[in-house]
Amino acid sequence: MKLHQSDTQKYQTITGYDASGVEINAERYHYSLIVLPETPPRPLNAPTFEALTAEHFDLIGQDDPDVVILGTGERQRFIHPKLTAALTMRRIGVECMDSQAACRTYNILMGEGRKVTLALIINTDTQ
Repeated sequence: MKLHQSDTQKYQTITGYDASGVEINAERYHYSLIVLPETPPRPLNAPTFEALTAEHFDLIGQDDPDVVILGTGERQRFIHPKLTAALTMRRIGVECMDSQAACRTYNILMGEGRKVTLALIINTDTQ
């Protein structure tokens, strides 16, 4: 699905998404990522939803976002609260949604100037 026509942006904008990867400012990625508006995307060492640990969310929390959008793949799945407890204690919200919805939501919140982090699972087992 193509989300945006522009090929360059001041911010990290999701410009396309499908089951095999994501496009950020027209650059293709085929692995799980952490995306913030003002910094280049970086790898998230979680090739599947089941591989997520509390340490992944501790890493995400280091960026001090207001909200974390977790893209869980082709379908919405919910993370166990014990994995996000450190974020919750810091009043950082975590929203789980399918990856297409997560990409759209990230773009909207980023466009509103919110301090948002997208943690996107790209299931490398299906590549």
